[in-house]
Amino acid sequence: MAEERIQKALARAGFGSRRACEELIVEGRVTLEGRVVTLGDKVDVEIQTVEVDGVNVNLDPSIRYFALHKPPGVVTTMSDPQGRPDIQGLLPAEGPRVFPVGRLDRDSEGLLVLTNDGDLANRLMHPSFGIEKEYLAEVEGTPTAKHLARLRAGVDLEDGPARARRAKIVAASRGRGAVQLVMTEGRKREVRRMLDAVGLPVTRLVRLRIGGVRLGGLAPGERRELTLEEVLALRGPIDG
Repeated sequence: MAEERIQKALARAGFGSRRACEELIVEGRVTLEGRVVTLGDKVDVEIQTVEVDGVNVNLDPSIRYFALHKPPGVVTTMSDPQGRPDIQGLLPAEGPRVFPVGRLDRDSEGLLVLTNDGDLANRLMHPSFGIEKEYLAEVEGTPTAKHLARLRAGVDLEDGPARARRAKIVAASRGRGAVQLVMTEGRKREVRRMLDAVGLPVTRLVRLRIGGVRLGGLAPGERRELTLEEVLALRGPIDG
């Protein structure tokens, strides 16, 4: 892709009108390869690094971002040798290909981020970035404060200890309940194994949020494009 004026690239990426993007530049909030830009600067969006307010932004129009509600019973792979429904049938059929970031096990449902932005995918999956994932788990057994304390303190699993950043009881009645958990890791079936270890086997698991992106009202199998604000929040620094 040929170089273009940076305010044009910003406007196309959703940072506002051309005038609004010019104001960002004049205010010194945009850098190119670490240097504060001026209105006359051009950018090659395929190879050069642009930051707005210190957050790296990808201005390449071939890069795409979606939120998807994965239904239960679907495996998070592009094909399945056992013939089970796979995620490929839920991806956009047109335009550059996107891929799911991380996985949800077959029986779980909820939010997946789809993208072809490798840098963002790495950020979302690597535990060192501390990206929060929020889950709602319906369980057998009545959850109590003691269960929550164990989940927050850490549970020993066969592949090492696992700990919820936050946990709260959503419902508890007649031997059943629901627990909301916030995690910063994504090991295989980690939430299910943690809850099973404390005596609360999971009957249904839904991922509600990844960072600042929420499942919201997406129906199972539906997807939507992420907003610019959501993409910037995912790419930005993590507080705390």
